[in-house]
Amino acid sequence: MKKILIVATVPSMIGQFNMSNIKILQDMQYKVEVACNFKDKTVWDERRISELKEILNLKRVQFYQIDFIRSAFDIPRHFKAYKQLKKLVHRKKYEIIHCHTPIAAMIARIVAHQEKIKIIYTAHGFHFFKGAPIKNWFLYYPVEKFLSKWTDCLITINKEDYHRAKRKFYAKRTKYIPGVGVDTKKFCKPAGEEALEIKKKKRMEFGLNIDDFVIVSVGELNENKNHQVIIKAIAKMKNKKIKYLICGQGELQQKLLYLIKEYNLEEQVFLLGFRNDIKEILWAGDLFAFPSRREGLGLAAIEAMAAGLPIITSNIHGINDYSVNSVTGYSCDSNNENCMKKAIEILMNNKKIYIKCSQNVSEIAKRFDVAKAERIMTKIYDEIKLVF
Repeated sequence: MKKILIVATVPSMIGQFNMSNIKILQDMQYKVEVACNFKDKTVWDERRISELKEILNLKRVQFYQIDFIRSAFDIPRHFKAYKQLKKLVHRKKYEIIHCHTPIAAMIARIVAHQEKIKIIYTAHGFHFFKGAPIKNWFLYYPVEKFLSKWTDCLITINKEDYHRAKRKFYAKRTKYIPGVGVDTKKFCKPAGEEALEIKKKKRMEFGLNIDDFVIVSVGELNENKNHQVIIKAIAKMKNKKIKYLICGQGELQQKLLYLIKEYNLEEQVFLLGFRNDIKEILWAGDLFAFPSRREGLGLAAIEAMAAGLPIITSNIHGINDYSVNSVTGYSCDSNNENCMKKAIEILMNNKKIYIKCSQNVSEIAKRFDVAKAERIMTKIYDEIKLVF
């Protein structure tokens, strides 16, 4: 039985984006193993990480601790992770490594090249893109371009990355896949009275009224997710009926709480932490906000679209693959709180535009359905398998 190692920096990348890949590979009779930094709790807490380990055990997927870190600049710790991964790969004799996230993928590709192992790299959004900070281009672009020479298959999840990689990089194969896929049927909102009852019940849980206009965001509390621009937009609107639910945890929690207090929004903006009921929260909402400064594609926004929520987003690569002004909602510069404010006001006050966008998002979300992503990934794994 051929062995494949899936590598990522943090456990959430395994749990959120690779469980489908594990199933595909096991169905193809691969022995699948996993390596990441299970000690990293910046995205998931200990309980969620423990749940992932239990699931991996049930699937008979062996997992290994590698001390990857997300920072690009801690060279001694990167070298430590490199030595750990190299030792593991040399001992286990994998035929393929499938790596994710920039730091883990950099180290994995160096190891794979040294050990003469086939390597697949899924880039969940390059840090360099049109409008990205110039430092990102100086830091990440040369590294990714060089390492593409050691990449048997480079998988991109948005069209800007795909076209740039196809033109500029050296990977043996470059593929486009519409994200890791969303189970659109799962997020599709029930009809009629059932939908209304779910909405009432969930809103009651958070102390919200049925006539409130509820905006939802889902994502790690960090600078990139940029929740603060929506908070500032809401502060400018001075409308007590607008409520903002933010699902996620992260290093920016205290800063966001301070901002909420500064603008006297304690009764309008709520940090809900990590949630297992995202689907129901989306069904209770009216609008989804996704103002990220960088996003490979944005699974959370597509889930919200599948639930029928119009979206207001930043106008950056990845998100631009599905966010279209006046079609799905509105997109703005990520730092333009006045544009975000205007977008919220239009969708809150113009019922005709709101209904049209709600209908459109449900259809557009189907382009990113998990079944489509799985078909493409199966074909990719098949192609790599044929080279043995």
